[in-house]
Amino acid sequence: MAKKKYVQVGTGGRARMYYEAISTTYKDSAEMAAFCDISQTRMNYANKLLTEKYGVAPAKTYFYTEFETMLDEIKPDAVIVTSVDRTHHDYIIRSMEKGYDVISEKPMTIDEKKAQAIIDTQKRTGKHLRVTFNYRYAPHNTKIREILMDGTIGEVFSIHFEWLLNTQHGADYFRRWHRNKLNSGGLLVHKATHHFDLVNFWIGSRPETVYALGDLNFYGMKNAERRGVEKFYYRAHGNPAAKGDPFAIDLEANETLKALYLDAEADSGYIRDRSVFSEDISIEDTMGVMVRYQNNVMMSYSLNAYMPWEGYNIAFNGSKGRLEVNVVEKSYINAGGEKGDEGALVGKKLTVKPMFGKPYEVSFDEVKGGHGGGDTVMLNDIFGANPPPDKFKRAASHVDGAYSILTGVAANKSIASGLPVKIKDLVQF
Repeated sequence: MAKKKYVQVGTGGRARMYYEAISTTYKDSAEMAAFCDISQTRMNYANKLLTEKYGVAPAKTYFYTEFETMLDEIKPDAVIVTSVDRTHHDYIIRSMEKGYDVISEKPMTIDEKKAQAIIDTQKRTGKHLRVTFNYRYAPHNTKIREILMDGTIGEVFSIHFEWLLNTQHGADYFRRWHRNKLNSGGLLVHKATHHFDLVNFWIGSRPETVYALGDLNFYGMKNAERRGVEKFYYRAHGNPAAKGDPFAIDLEANETLKALYLDAEADSGYIRDRSVFSEDISIEDTMGVMVRYQNNVMMSYSLNAYMPWEGYNIAFNGSKGRLEVNVVEKSYINAGGEKGDEGALVGKKLTVKPMFGKPYEVSFDEVKGGHGGGDTVMLNDIFGANPPPDKFKRAASHVDGAYSILTGVAANKSIASGLPVKIKDLVQF
C-alpha cells in the first residue's frame, strides 16, 4: 500500500505535533513530503528533526509564495495548515480549489467573512476540511460527553464554564503574534474556540445568541504603570531591563525556541519574546460571555489570562442533578517544552451530584500525551490506518470549526457594540 503524502504550510510551534507523528508513529503509512513557510530557517530546523531525530527523508521546502507550485508538484493526499490564524482561510480555500482535502489547526479562521468564504468553497468543491480539536479526544472530555449522552443528570438547562490561563501560559499569548486581534481574533477566538467547541460537542447543539463583555486589565503598558511598574522594554533578548522580570522568556536558553524563532528572525521578521506590558496589545485578558444555544441551554463563560493556576471548572445543571468538573493542567510556554507537557493533566475530578442521592466521582481511562491525552487519540484518528469506530463522533468538520469560532466572533462584536449578537446574522450555511 502506497504511503499517504502530506504537505504542511507553517512550521512554527504548532506544526511539530503533526510532522513528528507522521515521521514516527505513522511512518509506515504516511510521509511528510513538503513544507511551506516564509522562513527557510524554520523549514531547515523541521528537516533536521526529520533526518537526525526521526530517521526519515527530509521534506522538500517551498517559500510561502510557492504554495500552489508545491501542490502541483507534490500532489498530496492532504494539506496540513498550521500557519498564523489570519492566513488559515487562504490556504484552506486555495487547497480545496486545487482539489485537495485539508487538515487545519484550530481556529479554522478568525472572523465571519473568512468563515463564509471557507463554507462557500467547501460547498462548491466538495472537498473535506477537518479541524483538529484535540480537546474533544481527551478521555476526561469524552467522558463528559458520555455522561450527558446517557442522561445521567437528565436534560441540561444551564452551564457555568470557567477557564483559567496562568501567568506562564496565559502571558505567552501577549508576547506572540496572538496579541494583535487582526492576527488571532483575540483569545475569544484563538483560545476559546476549544472551549466553545467542547460545549457544542458535549450538549449536541449550536450557539444561537451571544452577549459578552471584555477588557485588557492586567497586561499592557497602562495597566503595568498603574501597578507601579517603571521599567519597560520592547523585547527580552539582549535587554538588561528584562532581567528579573518573571514575564520575560529567554529564547537563547531553550534549544527549540532559539531554533524556531531567534535564529529565524532574519528571514521571518518575527520577534517571539515581546514584552507583555507593551502599549500595542489589542486583545483582552478578562472576558465574560453569555450564550443561548439552539436547544435552549444557557451558558455563562469566563476566561482570565493572569491566574495563579491553569485549568478549568465546569458545572452542568440538569433536570436530574448536576455534573461538576475540575481540571488542573500543567502550564507551559508554546514550543518551549516537551510535547506531552502541553495541557497535561495535573489534577482532575468529575463529580455527579444526583438531585436525590449521594454525590459520586466518575473514573475514566487516562491516556499519555499532550492536552490530557487528546493529542495521542486524535492523531491516531487522523493518521492511523484503521482507527476504531467513534460513537462520540469526535472528528470535527468545517461546520464544527465555523460554529466554534462564531461564538467568539459574536462575543467580539458584542464587546464592541454592547449588544447581543445572533449567530444567524453572521454566516449562512
